Amino acid sequence: MGSSLASGECPAWPRSRIRTSRLPWHRRYHQRNDEMTSFQQACIVGSGIGALSAAVLLIRDAGMPGSHIRILEESTLPGGALDGGGDARQGYVTRGGRMFTDETYTCLWNVLESIPSPGTPNRTVRDEIMAFNALWRSDAHARLIDRNRRILDASDLGFNFQDRLELMRLLATPERALGTKRIEECFSTHFLDTHFWAMWRTTFAFQNWHSAVELKRYMLRFLQELPRIHTLGGVRRTEFNQYDAIVRPMVKWLLEHGVRFDYGTRVSDADFTAGAQGLRLDTLHCLREGRPFTYSLGAHECALITIGSMVADSRNGNDHQAPELVRDQRDGAWTLWRNMARKAPCFGRPEVFCGNVDESKWESFTLTMRSPLLIRRIQAFSGNAPGTGGLMTFKDSSWLMSIVVPHAPHFEDQPESVFTLWGYGLLLDTQGNYIEKTMSQAGGQDILTELMHHLGFEDILEEVRRTTTVVPVMMPYITSEFECRSASDRPPVIPAGARNFALLGQYVEIPEDVVFTVEYSVRGAMHGVYGLMGLDTEVPAIYHGIADPKVALASLRTLMG
Repeated sequence: MGSSLASGECPAWPRSRIRTSRLPWHRRYHQRNDEMTSFQQACIVGSGIGALSAAVLLIRDAGMPGSHIRILEESTLPGGALDGGGDARQGYVTRGGRMFTDETYTCLWNVLESIPSPGTPNRTVRDEIMAFNALWRSDAHARLIDRNRRILDASDLGFNFQDRLELMRLLATPERALGTKRIEECFSTHFLDTHFWAMWRTTFAFQNWHSAVELKRYMLRFLQELPRIHTLGGVRRTEFNQYDAIVRPMVKWLLEHGVRFDYGTRVSDADFTAGAQGLRLDTLHCLREGRPFTYSLGAHECALITIGSMVADSRNGNDHQAPELVRDQRDGAWTLWRNMARKAPCFGRPEVFCGNVDESKWESFTLTMRSPLLIRRIQAFSGNAPGTGGLMTFKDSSWLMSIVVPHAPHFEDQPESVFTLWGYGLLLDTQGNYIEKTMSQAGGQDILTELMHHLGFEDILEEVRRTTTVVPVMMPYITSEFECRSASDRPPVIPAGARNFALLGQYVEIPEDVVFTVEYSVRGAMHGVYGLMGLDTEVPAIYHGIADPKVALASLRTLMG
């Protein structure tokens, strides 16, 4: 007989089943599940890219009928952080933008190869992305701009001998030795002021106080980008924003296969039963339209649960109003994980990631321009047509502001006469260089004014203001994944002893991989699905450029100058 799990540790897996420690990580899941129930149904909590990928994999690789899969989503739309909405009149908005690479995003490409293109017969979403990038290659000419509006030579990374030594030391230090160290504890002030660090931190959104372990993982996973960080020549983009380019086609495919989406459904708690055979998820506690209800898992049903959210409690501002910074966790994204973690330490420590908003927040903004004037001036200044440049970072900006001009249209319904620009700031609590407000206090037009001064375009400021709508977005937890942590703070995809559930999202632990990427969520979904379903299917290997002699040599040459 099982007993309700109210507190204490997750039960240990019986020793007779721990026979596969020498096998790869995902293989241990597979072997472990040989004696488990063959699941015929699945309930998925959340509808971000990890959850959508899990549903695709259940259908494609596990053979589960789509009609046997239910997705519970608190929002009214799917996609999680992969969003994109608005219109030409009120203003378009994306909270963030995603950049991909051929080498690193193997799991994402694997999934998208199975999703038909919504607009082109006999092509997949992966095919569309590759075709778009063949036409519009990234080759940025204006990665860094100084206080005098000069484009800096970003190919000069600015390293001295000590900087190189510190970087090599980081790469050579085991994660267990780095522990909870911050980036700024591993590097000198000179390193943190180099061209390299200005580009690397704004490309991946690192703060100086973030985890040194996460930076090390990024350096190893994206080592191939080091020789081209000044051009972002290895970056791949989608033709439209990621909601239109990735989420819509995936949801369409899932609906055509019969998957059920229950929107407006908040999952706030979960009940488990612990027994000799392990830990079983019995019930999910939900809320819909203000009415609580429970969802009980059947004997042949598994669950994949998204824990935490980088875009929880995000809020939009407008031209004249700054977005609200929510500190009291009004969305339900963190509630479920916190409640689960109270019941057993094997579920990790969510407070490490959601307990310090001032260390994890930043703010983005989307410009909707009903005149080509600003786009033409940026193109003339940077030497890049829209869609061919990378992040333009204003290195001396007190907000550490960066912008990027996407290929138009960036939204499926975007008129030809309308243009967009996306940007963000990492440092929100310092006064602007040109306006007497912090970024967190600034409305959209204030941000636009600051940007125009950084570009030196004061002569067209009033006309651009008159024809532009700016939507700023505050995100309290956007880089919470980078918080300094210990090894046990993030739970495994399948916690020890879990019988019928797996965990999804950016806050599970996948050794050697990097959070704050779409790839991380999709890889986690693969481990979860293949592990629960007992599939003898390989998860694509994690790419490490250091194992490629050509990449390693090119990176070493770049590092050594």
